[in-house]
This record gives sequence, C-alpha cells and structure tokens, in this order.
Amino acid sequence: MKKVIVGISGGVDSAVAAYLLKKEGYQVEGLFMRNWDATLNNDYLGNPTLGESICPQEQDYNDAKEACRILDIPLHRVDFIKEYWDYVFTYFLDELKKGRTPNPDMLCNKFIKFDLFKKEAFKLGAELIATGHYAKVIDGKLYKAKDQNKDRTYFLADISRDQLENVLFPLGEYTKPEVREIALKIGLNVAKKKDSTGICFIGERHYQEFIKNYLKPNPGDIIDVESGKIIGRHTGLMNYTIGQRRNVGLSGDTERHYVCGKNVEKNILYVAFGDSDYLYSDACILDRINLLGELPKNLTAKFRYRGEEIPVQVEKITDFEIYLKYPTLAKSVTPGQACVFYDGEECLGCGFIKDVYKNGEKLWYLS
Repeated sequence: MKKVIVGISGGVDSAVAAYLLKKEGYQVEGLFMRNWDATLNNDYLGNPTLGESICPQEQDYNDAKEACRILDIPLHRVDFIKEYWDYVFTYFLDELKKGRTPNPDMLCNKFIKFDLFKKEAFKLGAELIATGHYAKVIDGKLYKAKDQNKDRTYFLADISRDQLENVLFPLGEYTKPEVREIALKIGLNVAKKKDSTGICFIGERHYQEFIKNYLKPNPGDIIDVESGKIIGRHTGLMNYTIGQRRNVGLSGDTERHYVCGKNVEKNILYVAFGDSDYLYSDACILDRINLLGELPKNLTAKFRYRGEEIPVQVEKITDFEIYLKYPTLAKSVTPGQACVFYDGEECLGCGFIKDVYKNGEKLWYLS
C-alpha cells in the first residue's frame, strides 16, 4: 500500500482528491502549505461584520483540519512563506514594474507545489504526491482534464517532466459538479465552500488596493492612440493589462475603450476605441521556454487561461526563444503572460510572451 501525501488547501477539490485516493486503497495523509501571511505583510485588516474575524489563510487551515478529521487522515502543516516571497512574489512585483502582466500561479506550481512541497512530502515518507488540480498524467505526459471548464493544464505547463514524476491528479476524470456531489454525499465540511478566484495571494481583495501596499501608485496620462489626445488619467501602469476594458479610469466614458499599450518610461497608458486593429497580432516571440514534449510545426496554443485555443505554427526555435506565427489574428496577446502549447489533449509546455508582432513589425504594447 503506497503512501500518498495530498496537498490539502482547505477547499473541496483537494479534500475530494484525498477521499478518492483513500477509497482506492492508498495510505493517505494531508499536507497544508502556508505560503502567505497577510497579517505579517499588512495587507489584511479583517472585517468582523462580514465574518472575516481571522485571516483567510487561517480559515483555510481550519477548514483543512476539519476535512481531514472527517476523512480520518493525518494533516501536516508546513510554512513556505519566505520561499514564496523569494521565488514568486518578488517576480510578480518585478514584472509589474516592467509593465508586463505576470502569472504568479504558474511559478507557485513550479517552485512551491511541485518542488518544495514534493520534497517535504518525501521527508514525511511519501512515495507519491497528489493535488486537487484538474489534469491528467499518463505515461509521464500531461493531458487535459475531463472537465474542460476546470482544466488546469495551463497553470501546470511550466513544471518540468521530472516534476511530473510520482504525481497523481485524482480529479482528472471528474467534473466539478461530480466533485461537489461526492463531497456532499460523504458529508465534507467544504462541500459547498466557494472556489477561490483570482491571484492566490490576493484572493477576493481589491487588486489595486492590495498592490498599493507594495508598489507606490504613479498616476499618468491616458492617451487615445488614434487621436493622440489625452483623454484621462491612469492610477499606475501596474493596474492595467493589454485588452482590459473595465476600470480603465475614463470618467463618464460610455464608449468601449480598451488598453492597447503602455510606455513605461514616459508613464503613458494607451487606449483604443472598440475592437481596434491595435489589439491584434499575428506573431510573437516567447522566452523562458519549458517543453514537456517535442513541438510539431503545427499545433494549438492558449495565450491566457480563459482564452481561446487557436492554431499556431512554430517558425523558429532555439534553446532560449520560440518565434510563433498564428494564421488567424489573435487579440490582446500580452507580454508577461504564458503561451501554452497543445497537441490535441496533450499539453506540451509553454513559453512566456516577450514581444508581439503584426505584419513583421513589433507592436508597441510595451515601450
């Protein structure tokens, strides 16, 4: 009977993953990771009137403890607060300073969940680890989950093939409604708990208010790219991403203006009205490449988690960069975000968007 350490987060997915493994006959134990201290970092004030009398991370731990009590499995706890700050959060802030749109959840998987967590689990005698991610590992290869709406391969694409070894994803063949149904059937305390949304360390908090704790706001001009006129003031370039329409900061704006560029040196935010040509590209250069399999010339890719998967062509590849062409124009391909590769159901890895092109010319999304 193999021993499996499951990453228990305090949510329904990881708890059901532990239940399924125990049902299969594994020796199951839980391990809760504390990666962020909101009180230490002065970004959580609490709101007793909303039932927020304790820090969200501590509430998750209490939920995890109760879930493991119901499942009758031990729960261990480990703090990776310093490591998370060093490997994930500093990267997040550095990317924002450059005007890029970072994806810290991918680094959390790469450096914390499938590295430090895995090492800690093996110290506890584990032969395998498991998480509540919706994904599949088949013969050492990463595949999409049955539930395409909850599939998490996009966020797993930056981990290595070695990191996929000895990993189980019990929810790969289940849909979210099925997971909820199982949780209700066995009486889990987290059966109806709301899914966490947004960036992991921000959670439900207001993004711009959170960022103010770490980056000083630097307001500047908003310029309509087509007219060249100043039409408003932004609250700091770190608060905007390419393709953003909501909360752009144009007072009384009844028209649809999208963010289409940033000039970090001059502190200018560029916007365009409607479905502008300025938002579209036909090629990009990717760096920080991580390949889980050999790339065919023709494959599909996603430029953001909820983005459409589109056909792309690998035009050039080196050890450090990939030049990617896409026959159909793509909207809001954003520097700093991940481009994740697929060949059918298999996830082949990713690269991070460095520069964006159209008709052979580099676009000024960042300058």
